[in-house]
Formats: sequence, C-alpha cells, structure tokens
Amino acid sequence: MTSPSPEPPVFPSAAAAMQAALALAEKAVGLSDPNPRVGCVIVDAQGHLLGQGHTQQAGGPHAEIMALRAARDAGHSLQGATVYVTLEPCAHFGRTAPCANALIEAGPAKVVAALEDPNPKVAGQGLAALRQAGIEVELGLMAEQAAELNIGFLHRMRTGRPFVRLKWASSLDGRTAHPDGHSQWITGDAARLDNQAWRRRAGAIVTGVGTVLADDPRLDVRALPTSLQPLRVVLDSQARTPPTARILLPPGQVLLLHAEGAHPVAALNAECRAIPRRKLGLDLEAVLAHLAEREINELHVEAGARLNGSWLAAGRVDELLIYQAPRLIGPGRACADLAAPLPLDEAHRWRWHEVQPIGTDLRLRLRSPHPSAKGNRASP
Repeated sequence: MTSPSPEPPVFPSAAAAMQAALALAEKAVGLSDPNPRVGCVIVDAQGHLLGQGHTQQAGGPHAEIMALRAARDAGHSLQGATVYVTLEPCAHFGRTAPCANALIEAGPAKVVAALEDPNPKVAGQGLAALRQAGIEVELGLMAEQAAELNIGFLHRMRTGRPFVRLKWASSLDGRTAHPDGHSQWITGDAARLDNQAWRRRAGAIVTGVGTVLADDPRLDVRALPTSLQPLRVVLDSQARTPPTARILLPPGQVLLLHAEGAHPVAALNAECRAIPRRKLGLDLEAVLAHLAEREINELHVEAGARLNGSWLAAGRVDELLIYQAPRLIGPGRACADLAAPLPLDEAHRWRWHEVQPIGTDLRLRLRSPHPSAKGNRASP
C-alpha cells in the first residue's frame, strides 16, 4: 500500500517564511562563492509551501530558479503566490540568466526580498523590473539577518575589497603561545571545530611565511563537509616557502604572494604572484585589491603576531574573531605586535558584536566602528 504524500509545510507568517529562506541560504555556505548565499521560499495565499531552494555553485542555478523548478515539478501554479527571497533577484546576464525575468514569467502576486543587491549590475533593477511587470514588491523583512549571512559579498560590492576577519586563540593574559612557540593547544576541541566553520565561510585564508615555517599548518577545512576549499594565501615577501610545506598539499588551491624580484622555488605547488612591497612587508592594500579581483568576499586571517599587527596598523581589519581560553600563561607570544602604545583616550575602541561560550572557552567577536573606512588603525 502506498503511503500518502506528506502535507506541505504551512508558514503562519511572512517572518516564518523568510526565516525558512534564511535557513536555506545557510546551506549555500561553502558552496556558492563568489556568489551570495541566497535562499528562496514560495508559498500560496494560505501559506502552503509550493517550492524552495538555495543558490548552487557559481554558474549553477540561483535560489529563485531552484524554488521555481521545485514548484513546477510539483505541478503548482504561482498565480497568487508570494516569493520570499533573502536578496534582490538579479536583473543581468552573468554566469546565469536574470532571476527577475524568470519570476516575471512565472507570475507570482508578490515578491518579498530581505535586501537590495548592492552589485552595480543589479542595485534595485531587479525589484524595479518586478514592479513594472505588475508584481507587488516588499523590501526589508529580516534584512539584518540576511546581511550578516552575506557580510563579505555586501562589503566587497560597497567598498571594492573583501571583508577581513582576523582570528587568534589566546589565554586570558593575551598569549597565543609559550616563549618557545609551543601553542598546542591553548583552546579546546570545540573552539577548534568552531573555527573550521569560519574557515568554511571564507573565500580565502591568509597567513604569513613565518607561520608556515614555524608551525607548518594546513589551513584547510577538514573537520566539516564543504563543497569548496578556501583559497590558501601565503604572504611571503622573500619567497621562503619550502616545497615540503603542508599548506601546499591538496585539497584546494594555494596562492603565494611575494615581493617583486623574489624567486619562488620552481617546484612549488602554488600559483605565485608578485605584489608591491612596503617597508615592513607586502603592501596589504595591493593584497586586498588582488583578492578582490579574484572575487574573494570574506578573508580569514590566521597568522602570527607580526602580520596581525600589520593588518591592524593598516586599518583593514573589519572583525576580530578571538577564542579565549580560561588559562594564564605568563610570559609568551603576544596576539599582535603593535607600535608604541597610544594614550588611552586615543586608543582605538572595538565594538562588541558577540560573546559566546564555545565548549570550555569563549568566542569573542568585535567589529570596527568604521568597517568601510580606515578607522581601526592600531597606531598613527
């Protein structure tokens, strides 16, 4: 005897439908980069689910197309339906055809979008096309949650550079390692697994050659399933990375950025690019510009104190991701090498964004008060 088909879910409110779309968008993490993470839910006038989907890999279907296909395959008409989508439907031909056109052809009564797409190729044009076709449009429902999910994409579209997240793990007294460099493990298993999730969000993971030589890290995503490995980037002005470094091993691609005139080892399993140099290392503005050209949205920095200090002094850190263990180490390695201390009334203040227990440790997330400008300099 064939069991009856389950009844489709019913969403009692617009907020419930958008929340479901956001949950779908989460599934695009580690899959859709460099495209934004978008979810789409289509319901009828009574709130019954007609179709749903999320953005696939770059070049694959967007969330709206996946939801429209699901509704069509189930034999549903979209007459009178409402489409909930976490980002404005695109209105241009890129890797795929415009989603706004597909929605117009399907003919729903209403489209509710959480955010307008700041991509200059879209920037309200998708919503305008829907309105011109006689479809009711609503904008702004659960916009803050949708923005957090796509903070890197939105930031790159608005500023022309990736969103930079600087991570370290330290003791209560701000030490990342003993004086001899031993650091395994300051934080517990739960914190290290949590950091894997932040790596998976990133389009690229950046470290310095000092960390490569001292710790020989892999810096890949290996404890969580992912369809994409972040690009691993080594800042190595003198091209000292050895061909035996574990960061060069699969899976994923590796980019070595060195100073002009340096000569990487020929057998290096990495793409090598020359970047302008400044007094204390590579020009971080040039690094960001190059990664923006590669459509990197979120940049995850895991480095030593010297490079951490350089990023902070350059004023290009948008978020600090700190795992703090309930330990006191005493003398040891600092989180970041900064210049001479500023008077307290001039020191840059970070804005608390989140404090969350992770296993036996704390996860601290702090944001610059000026994320789109050079407002987080650690020294004059």
